[in-house]
Amino acid sequence: MVTLKAARVLHVETGQIEEPGLVTVDGDRITSGGRAGGGEGDVLDLGDVTVLPGLMDMEVNLLMGGRGEVPGLSPVQDDPPLRMLRGVANARRTLRSGFTTVRNLGLFVKTGGYLLDVALAKAIDAGWIDGPRIVPAGHAITPTGGHLDPTMFAAYAPGIMPLSLEEGIANGVDEVRKAVRHQIKYGAQLIKVCASGGVMSHTGTAGAQHYSDEELRAIVDEAHRRGLKVAAHTHGAAAVRSAVEAGIDCIEHGFLLDDETIELMAERGTFLVATTALIDGMDISKAPPELKAKAGEIFPHARTVVARALKAGVKIAVGTDAPAIPHGRGAQELIALVERGMTPLEVLRAATVNAAELIDTEDRGRIAEGLLADLIAVPGNPLEDISVTADVRFVMKGGKVFRHERG
Repeated sequence: MVTLKAARVLHVETGQIEEPGLVTVDGDRITSGGRAGGGEGDVLDLGDVTVLPGLMDMEVNLLMGGRGEVPGLSPVQDDPPLRMLRGVANARRTLRSGFTTVRNLGLFVKTGGYLLDVALAKAIDAGWIDGPRIVPAGHAITPTGGHLDPTMFAAYAPGIMPLSLEEGIANGVDEVRKAVRHQIKYGAQLIKVCASGGVMSHTGTAGAQHYSDEELRAIVDEAHRRGLKVAAHTHGAAAVRSAVEAGIDCIEHGFLLDDETIELMAERGTFLVATTALIDGMDISKAPPELKAKAGEIFPHARTVVARALKAGVKIAVGTDAPAIPHGRGAQELIALVERGMTPLEVLRAATVNAAELIDTEDRGRIAEGLLADLIAVPGNPLEDISVTADVRFVMKGGKVFRHERG
């Protein structure tokens, strides 16, 4: 048993701060939080910091990005072992930055049919390597020529890197059902689907709907019958409406949302993972002219989405789309959400209690008796300055300390 002693403990669900604060941990669980408890067991004095629940990132791509990756070439050059080692490094970096749970939302690279994010999650859970808890999606499901079909994404010539249904390329109702079943069979805990084009898609508009309504409904039906949620990469308002009406649980990005569609999301309880920091941070300086033009048209509209969604009552969860934001710098998304109009407390809830609701778990996201001891500490008061989340001094996951620095 250990007691964490800090200047402050923040309860994100209420916004209440305990000063000074004590959090007692026994094994992998919290036994008391705030001022309760009397410093039981060993006392670990964290100093002048605020303790809060471990943060959660609802859109990462741990097996992409990082030092040495060559955009456009790594998908055909990196073999599965190399890509897995890339994921190991990115997972460690993510955990040390204060994110103790993530959703890994599917690859768009050929990996020989393996669901590498499932394997990475298992290795972390087994304690072989350091990383956050991973909710894996396996391969993103997309139609031929759709967003995240890598042979379209990188404009490869015909015949280069052919992809199978098992690797996420599926067309028609029967194939999308089989693709969902394949992901579930091999360990996916949610389904990622590409329902529209993307900013960095080489062909077509970003908002164009890629799957038919019938295909979307089939994907949702297969996933929901097995107890899995569906996240949809979607930008265009019409494509989002189709996704929401099909029963998809979470919209990723939504850069072209209109007010009518936002109201529908609020009515249906559909989550938005806005990934808004990448609008300012994505380096498109070396992108082809047509992609630069597309970004120049879409990004200004995208900057208005969070404020309008918040006003309408849409549930918002934090997602970075790393490596669009570099792994380990997820705080950039929290800072951007405040800049878009959310309060620091609303942002912290989006990264904790809202995210926990999105992944259907009640064992994390708050500091309370019986919950997982996933805890971080930052200097100062994040309710006054959200940017302190970029300076994580302490990380505990499941009662084990992965970072401890005294300022």
